[in-house]
Amino acid sequence: MTRNGQRLMMLIDDEPAQRRLVGAIAARRGWRTVFAGDAETAIATLGTPDGMALDAILLDHSAPDFDAAALIAELRVRRPLLPILVLTANDSVAAAVSAMRAGATDFLVKPLAAERLLAALEAVLGGEADGELRPLSEKLSTPLAFDEIVGSAPLFRAALAIAAKAARARVPMLIEGESGVGKEVVAEAIHAASPRSRKEIVRVNCGAIPSNLVESELFGHEKGAFTGAFERKIGRFQDADGGTIFLDEVGEIPLDAQVRLLRLLQSGEIQPIGARHPREVDVRVIAATNKSLAAEVEAGRFREDLYYRLNVVQVMIPPLRDRTGDIPALARHLLARIAEQPGLRPLGITDEALALLGSYDWPGNVRQLQNALFRASVLCEGDGLTRADFPQLAQLSLGRPASTTGGQPSGNGGVTLFRADGNLRTLHEIEADVIRLAIGHYRGRMTEVARRLGIGRSTLYRKLVELGIDQSAA
Repeated sequence: MTRNGQRLMMLIDDEPAQRRLVGAIAARRGWRTVFAGDAETAIATLGTPDGMALDAILLDHSAPDFDAAALIAELRVRRPLLPILVLTANDSVAAAVSAMRAGATDFLVKPLAAERLLAALEAVLGGEADGELRPLSEKLSTPLAFDEIVGSAPLFRAALAIAAKAARARVPMLIEGESGVGKEVVAEAIHAASPRSRKEIVRVNCGAIPSNLVESELFGHEKGAFTGAFERKIGRFQDADGGTIFLDEVGEIPLDAQVRLLRLLQSGEIQPIGARHPREVDVRVIAATNKSLAAEVEAGRFREDLYYRLNVVQVMIPPLRDRTGDIPALARHLLARIAEQPGLRPLGITDEALALLGSYDWPGNVRQLQNALFRASVLCEGDGLTRADFPQLAQLSLGRPASTTGGQPSGNGGVTLFRADGNLRTLHEIEADVIRLAIGHYRGRMTEVARRLGIGRSTLYRKLVELGIDQSAA
């Protein structure tokens, strides 16, 4: 960071237009950018006053004049802790794996969206990079049916039961829950269980569309309807005719566009901008939000009549911190899906690592868990993930408060006392979880684990065998 507190980034790119774009975007959040057109200049810049004050590096992976992997490795040797973001036109898991294994911190895909770059820069400064790894890690395989969705916590299973029961109806549905809880996964399962499943679900992230383009994007426009409308555009609702549309972050839709959405729900008609007559469409609407739409209505930011039209069936997805007992099964399920990607392989996970995952409160929910597992899988050199494969998570977990699971009491790190049906688990199961938690908490120091549990070391090892606990965690 420079003396005046301004954050400093080096962009390694030989394209003047790209340089201007990145510099202008970064400046919005107080970043100053220095430039290097080749690997030699980049290495030399590290020794300058600006180079010594760098907060991040952004490298164009597609530049033809140097070996990007070799440069990343060299930069990592010279500046082990400096975040390195890779910019590439190759939207693939294989490219992400290559860059990450060379030492990159994060991965961004061209064309570069301003909010994506700024979010990635903020994330690396906070030690929680998840830029393009998030969409890449989410492209894991086909959508899941209801019986394939992992989770046994009572509140979660109750939400799935409501969604499954209403799946075959045409009525609109509203899915509420924090970012990353799996609202899109549930929406895909609803679509797959509906009579409309023969047609692809149309996904729209309402929060990612500029407010002045929302109506055109959703409902379409005619040629010449406004300045810049050089040709006719088919809207997303017309694309979804006969199927399902998933409106993610529906609370971000501007009030003007909300009027058009309300008309669609009332009459089954859309009217593209500039069109003389409305058109009928047969669309099932599934909306999702990470806000309380009821609160948005109270604040005057969301129409009350539209809220009730969308909220015919409401599904509330609980956050992961309220169902930490699901983490072991969920982690193994996600690892199996990650292993299907190019350049990756099947990996196990030790009880020590699972104890660490269970001790964290996951503000980013299942999405954050998936990102952490994806990153660890990319960098893992052994046959299974251990606590050492989650170094940032281990630091972030220090001092975290205990969570609760499914609304029921739980011990530190999410030791679940109750089954999904509300009955107590057996002492055998609870004892095994407590021992796993202790091994993770005391980082495998078995003498300390035994002392803190009030048993002898030989008794501890005997219990590991009796309870079927993976001794590799020791």
